[in-house]
Amino acid sequence: MAKPTEFRVDVEKALGKTEIRAHFRKAMDTLMINRRNQFPDDAALQALRTQAQAIRANALSKLPELLQQLETNLIKNGVQVHWAETTDEANQIVLGIMQKHNAKSIIKGKSMVSEEMGLNHFLEERGIEALESDLGEFIIQLDGETPSHIIMPAIHKSKEQISALFHEKFPDIPYTDNVDELTASARRILRDKFYAAPVGLSGVNFAVAETGTLCLVENEGNGRMSTTIPPVHIAVTGIEKVVEKLSDIPSLLSILPRSATGQPITTYFNMISGPRKPDEKDGPTEVHLVLLDNGRSRIYSDPELLATLRCIRCGACINHCPVYVRIGGHSYGTVYPGPIGTILEPQKSGLSVHGELIQASSLCGACGEVCPVRIPIPNIINRLRYDSVRKDTENTPTQEAGTRRKSLEAATWKAWSWAASTPSVYNFGSKTATQLRGLVPNNLGAWTSVRSAPKLAEQTLHQQLKTLGVDHE
Repeated sequence: MAKPTEFRVDVEKALGKTEIRAHFRKAMDTLMINRRNQFPDDAALQALRTQAQAIRANALSKLPELLQQLETNLIKNGVQVHWAETTDEANQIVLGIMQKHNAKSIIKGKSMVSEEMGLNHFLEERGIEALESDLGEFIIQLDGETPSHIIMPAIHKSKEQISALFHEKFPDIPYTDNVDELTASARRILRDKFYAAPVGLSGVNFAVAETGTLCLVENEGNGRMSTTIPPVHIAVTGIEKVVEKLSDIPSLLSILPRSATGQPITTYFNMISGPRKPDEKDGPTEVHLVLLDNGRSRIYSDPELLATLRCIRCGACINHCPVYVRIGGHSYGTVYPGPIGTILEPQKSGLSVHGELIQASSLCGACGEVCPVRIPIPNIINRLRYDSVRKDTENTPTQEAGTRRKSLEAATWKAWSWAASTPSVYNFGSKTATQLRGLVPNNLGAWTSVRSAPKLAEQTLHQQLKTLGVDHE
């Protein structure tokens, strides 16, 4: 028997953690109910989804031109724009800015792209402290973990676990499991860091090409603190986050929080168009934007896979995924878990690295049904499954296509295809199989590890129809 992969080992471990699975089930149920309550009128929801889909599709159809327009307007507004093809290049750009200012620490708002870059680890290896200020990110950073969800990083932890963690890391603070008191403690700890940090970093939810505006969506205020108090602000984002016009934002802002957490609107919506002006009292004196590719241009080149880049990182597909709720985010071993990670990560890193994720789906379609920008996630999963075993690997931009092709499996299906298209062979095989049905083993590999072995009927379909007197020729 083949040795279990790291992904399968992690899944087995996750399935055995009943307490964590209960946390996920309760949290996901709550998020699904909250989302449903925000959209009582299905017709209105579908109209909004259509509008959001059109906005994102329009932006992607003009992506090269819009990125140029975005850069032009950002520079006009006083923002310094940097382009990075890889995460290594992006990390080096951030490091260069830090070194230019002799900065030994950075305070971070929430950013999945910085997670994609592995920025914290990169900076810490070079003697620079990178501190997360989002409460969920702060909690998992204290515990040396990575996010298990793209919008709720510490959703896998219970209140009691967080209380014990705070008491361990900050023994001077009295132990409490009161959520409000824990939050207040975190705020006190972080407040001094905001004022002391020479550089702040944030992600970007939407970058408006028309005006050169960076939009940030958040609930806690740490994003606003990270982008206004430190004298230098660095924003990092994928190249796909651009939208054409400022008038596109209201529709996206309307559907994003309602799809993500079931909120009608987020607490904060920040719009950054440049550094502090002479007549302004706060804000950074220097603003940088790092635009990261990291495989996105390759995804962009395929008309079918392109839809992956419409994602607005709401996490709705994750919240409704029956696989994610059972195995959690860490089992995926990726930055982006759940359905969106299942299609994005293999495209970014290659099928030989994360190709197994495309099998971690029931294809129930829930992710596609709730996606606010109508990404056909099940269709893309099937496309990647096909690419992973296809023979003509030169005709697809999918990285490392064909690497999961197995010669024996391919030969078996080829033989089955021939038999199924040759009536005499098919009929003979069917009759023989029914006569030897008692010899079918109970162990048929991975299939029967979680299922009962199929039992052949006593008669073939043709024989049954003939017994019933049905003309089947």
